[in-house]
Amino acid sequence: MTVESITFIGGGNMARSLIAGLVRQGLPAAQIHVAEPVAALREALAADFGVQTHDNAAEAAAQGQTWLLAVKPQVLREVCQSLQALAQAQAPLVVSIAAGITSAQLQRWLGGALPVVRAMPNTPALLGAGVTGLYATAAVDAQQQAQADRVLASAGRTVWIDDEALMDSVTAVSGSGPAYVFLLAEAMEAAGIAQGLPADAARALVVQTLLGASRMLDEAGESPAELRRRVTSPNGTTQAAIESFQGDGFEALVAKALQAAQQRGRELSAAND
Repeated sequence: MTVESITFIGGGNMARSLIAGLVRQGLPAAQIHVAEPVAALREALAADFGVQTHDNAAEAAAQGQTWLLAVKPQVLREVCQSLQALAQAQAPLVVSIAAGITSAQLQRWLGGALPVVRAMPNTPALLGAGVTGLYATAAVDAQQQAQADRVLASAGRTVWIDDEALMDSVTAVSGSGPAYVFLLAEAMEAAGIAQGLPADAARALVVQTLLGASRMLDEAGESPAELRRRVTSPNGTTQAAIESFQGDGFEALVAKALQAAQQRGRELSAAND
């Protein structure tokens, strides 16, 4: 696996999942540096993966040709400004997984035009089963784009977006998406219990149903609408449930929810400007 040395600024769960994937795919641990202020997290990363850990962000960043920014959006500006001089001297590829922070903001905080990739992974990346939407600025060359793709693909699939304005939509669909599935599972499980199913049975039925349906979506090669039609017998139980969903405006409710998530992403960007 040909990947340049990489520095993670932040060593939390998402960084840990990416580090695990990179090591699993063959990147030498010596090429991975992690800046993390929490000693317990540093110690765990060093013990589990053999990576180089630092309590000082600049010290870690000096070692990496790629910087992966994995800190909370509300502190990213301060972190970037502390690395500004080094960023201008070193001109690294900057990959950010912070929701709602634009490439223009990152470049401004880091002192000028740098190659920046915005990435939005989701929580199944913790299991190596995630999906990441990515956007590259014009300053990112083909080799750097491939580098960013290899790093994020270590935790699942990648999807490249040409228009940065659509990254808020990526966040609304896939970044926040696992929570929508968990909400559906929660509601289905509760409804099953209310109808008399034992709790453990309801849980097993819901979990396996969602797993199986997801596999069919992934492997069948057909649209969600076609798969739905196939399991909806005329005048059957599934049709009754689907008509109940649609009678209460299910599709409109989903669209409204995604719009709310998209708008909140825009608000976060403005609040951090």
